[in-house]
Amino acid sequence: MISVLSRLSSFYSSYVLGVLTVGYILGELGHYLIGVTSKQTAIDLDYGDIACQMNTTMFERTELPEQCSAVTNETSCLALDINGTNYCEWNYNGLGIEYQILAGPTFILIFTIAGVFMGVAADKYNRVKMLTVCTVIFGIAIILQGTVKEYWQLVVLRMIMAAGESGCNPLATGIMSDIFPESKRALVMAIFNWGIYGGYGIAFPVGRYITKANFFNLGWRVTYLGTGILAILMAILTGTTLKEPERKAIAETNMQDKSGKKGNLWSVLKNPAMIMLMIAASIRHSGGMTFAYNADLYYNIYFPDVDLGWWLFCVTIGIGSVGVVVGGIVSDRIVAKMGVRSRAIVLALSQLVATLPAFGSVYFNPLWAMITLGLSYFFAEMWFGIVFAIVVEIVPLKVRSSTIGVFLFVMNNIGGNLPIFVDPVAKKIGYRGAIMIFYAGMYGISSILFLITCFMLEGKPKTEETTNKYDKDIEAHTRHIQGHDNSVFAGDEVPPYNNNLPVILTNNHLQKINGTDKAQIRESSRL
Repeated sequence: MISVLSRLSSFYSSYVLGVLTVGYILGELGHYLIGVTSKQTAIDLDYGDIACQMNTTMFERTELPEQCSAVTNETSCLALDINGTNYCEWNYNGLGIEYQILAGPTFILIFTIAGVFMGVAADKYNRVKMLTVCTVIFGIAIILQGTVKEYWQLVVLRMIMAAGESGCNPLATGIMSDIFPESKRALVMAIFNWGIYGGYGIAFPVGRYITKANFFNLGWRVTYLGTGILAILMAILTGTTLKEPERKAIAETNMQDKSGKKGNLWSVLKNPAMIMLMIAASIRHSGGMTFAYNADLYYNIYFPDVDLGWWLFCVTIGIGSVGVVVGGIVSDRIVAKMGVRSRAIVLALSQLVATLPAFGSVYFNPLWAMITLGLSYFFAEMWFGIVFAIVVEIVPLKVRSSTIGVFLFVMNNIGGNLPIFVDPVAKKIGYRGAIMIFYAGMYGISSILFLITCFMLEGKPKTEETTNKYDKDIEAHTRHIQGHDNSVFAGDEVPPYNNNLPVILTNNHLQKINGTDKAQIRESSRL
């Protein structure tokens, strides 16, 4: 029995990662469902823009004598037909400033403010218990979203959901950084933060097909009810099976002030490398949020006769998850050679490569749009886990979760709110052009900013080699420590001396050579 428990305990860290990731996926599913169910929600709750839209799959777009989107008034819209069959409707399309506010600012405002407090609390209190409460809060809020009757009720509940979900990242990141070693950290953070894209990707089939199935005559509401119930179950699993890990220091010495004192939260945040990293991450996050909030609506508007729900799911979940894993592995492998700077290099290159196919995903017709979207996702989704691996490696233990909370506050306020400008820009240059700017364009800008950041981070830790002046073959092993190191080191092996005569170490650390005791200096100290 003991041996079985011992074997099971070896899988505990993987189990923790699994529970935390699934909980995060459900939270993000609740977050992004609005982007897929927006049209049905808008029709039910009366909000947003009204437009002429294709309402049948009986005809191909190429067969239409006039495109629905080209008509700007109700009378002309309802008059369009083919052999007496109307193919357009005048109805809510799910877009408009009300939708952009609902999807972005109302969620982000609370999410970011609450996230700062959650990060500070995570440095002081039991993170597992806090995470359990947070999951219960956002789970209940998601359930209640499926019961709303008014637009303002949906706004309030999304704010409550945001408050609960705000604790997921700083709390879970702190837990995982204390469980997993540095060699696996970027991969682990990438897998966990893939929960954002996992939830977003699952939202496509759930929001589209479950809504169409109209279970229990609830339409879009059943998607929220089901997601919330699953979140409550994960909260129970989190609270009853996870334990609070011992807090461990990770590379605390990297953020010291000139006097050598450990940095506090303010000294960490005003560090140029941290500021640049936050700006770069914010711009990249803006691109991701723009596509997340608008992808389903965009493809429905431009390709109403093509069902891309499963394509979007497969690209996001399949190719995106491979990119997440590859990014984590590459980052972890080369960090030993180049230091934490290598993670920023991986970020810069991955986002640069992802930029051109991102443009293609909103330029081409469906087939090539999905192919280029897959290419973009493979490289683009490397970023999130690597960013937070950098953060936990360059900040002191005592302010780690607080820093993550502030980092998320800045990143989400900039990245999460910039997409609100999609609507006014779209009214000036068109929806497609606005998506190109705020989605693919932000990828390209972030790659430049990540490249600048890498020059502000440390390279490979330098090691000092001390060589015995009497024996050039003796290597003194040292460890990388910033500040003063007065440790005494002794070599593990004694090298052979002249003529391969035997060397014996005595208790008083003298060496007998040809029967004569000779003192050997085997110490090194560094200031």
